[in-house]
Amino acid sequence: MSDFDDVCVLLPTFEEAETVGTVVSSFREAGLREILVIDGGSTDGTRDLAREAGARVVVQSGEGKGQAIREAVREHVDARYVLMADADATYDATDAEAMLAPLLEGEAEHVIGDRFADMRPGAMTRLNRIGNRIINGTFRAVHGEEYGDILSGYRAFTRESFLRLTLSADGFGVETEMAVECVKQRVSVAVVPVTYRPRPDGSSTNLHPIRDGGVIFLELYRKAKTNNPLFYFGSVGTISTTAGAIMAAFVLYRWLVFDVGHEIIAVAATGAIILGMQLLVFGVLADMILSLHREQLDRQDRVVEERLASDAGGADAESEPSQSGDTGTDDGLTAESAGN
Repeated sequence: MSDFDDVCVLLPTFEEAETVGTVVSSFREAGLREILVIDGGSTDGTRDLAREAGARVVVQSGEGKGQAIREAVREHVDARYVLMADADATYDATDAEAMLAPLLEGEAEHVIGDRFADMRPGAMTRLNRIGNRIINGTFRAVHGEEYGDILSGYRAFTRESFLRLTLSADGFGVETEMAVECVKQRVSVAVVPVTYRPRPDGSSTNLHPIRDGGVIFLELYRKAKTNNPLFYFGSVGTISTTAGAIMAAFVLYRWLVFDVGHEIIAVAATGAIILGMQLLVFGVLADMILSLHREQLDRQDRVVEERLASDAGGADAESEPSQSGDTGTDDGLTAESAGN
C-alpha cells in the first residue's frame, strides 16, 4: 500500500496542451496515481492529452481558477489529502513527497510551497518578483503571519481543512484568499521549499501581472475587514483625517495671510476629519471585539480538550477494574475446579 493512496493531485487547467501531459506523467512517476484535471473549457486538446497521460478529467461549471478549485475539492475529490499544482510544468513533481510530509505526519493541515527557496533563472520576471515581495510583505503586515510565498500555486492540504475556509475569489486571488482564511480559521500552516522553473517554450501564461496584482491587493484589503479591522478601518480613517487636516491647514493659511475665506473647503475639511476620527474609533472598537472573540474561542478549545482528556482518563479507569474483576472470577473458578 502506497503512502499516497489517500492523496489526490489537483491540476486546474486552461489551454495547457503544451505541458499538461508531461505534468500528469511526472506526478504518476512520483507515485501519485489519483490525478484530477479540472479544465476551464480549453479548446487546444488539453483534456484529451490529460486523459491519455492517465488523469481523470472534469470540466468546471464556471470560470476562473478559484471557482475551479472550489468545485473540484467539494464535488469531485474524495481523498483525505489534496496536492494542488499548476499544469504549466513550473513545479517539480519530485517535491510532492516533501509537500505531503507535514500532512501525513500530522504537523500541519495546509502546506505552501515556497518558490523563492529554489527559483531557477527566468522563472519569474523582475516585475513579478517585486510584486510578489510587496504582496507578501503586505500580507505579513496586515495579517501577522509569515507564510513565505502566499501566491504559490503549489499547495497541499487536508480536504477537511479546505472545507472550513470561506472562499469566494474566482481568479488568481484564490491563493491569497486561502492564506488569509488559514489565518482567520486558525488552520495550521507549514512552508516547504520547492523548485520553481521557467515555463517551457511554446507555453503561454494566463497571468496578467498588473490586473491580477490589483485584484490580489484588493483581496488582501477586503479580507482585513474581518481579520484585522483596525487596519481595515484605521487606514481609511487615517487617510480621511490627513486629507481633512491638509485642507484645514490650507484654509487657515489663506485666511491668515490673504484674508480670504474658503467656506466650502472648510466644510469638506471638517467632514473629512470627523469621518476619519469616527473610522479610527470604530476600528479600535472592532479590534477589541475581535480580540475578545478569539479569547473566547481559545477558552472553548481548552475546555473541550480538558473534557476529552477527562473522558479518556475515566474510560481507562473503568476498564482496569473490569479487567481485574474478570481475572478474579477466573481464579475462583480455577480454585473450585481444583477442589473438586
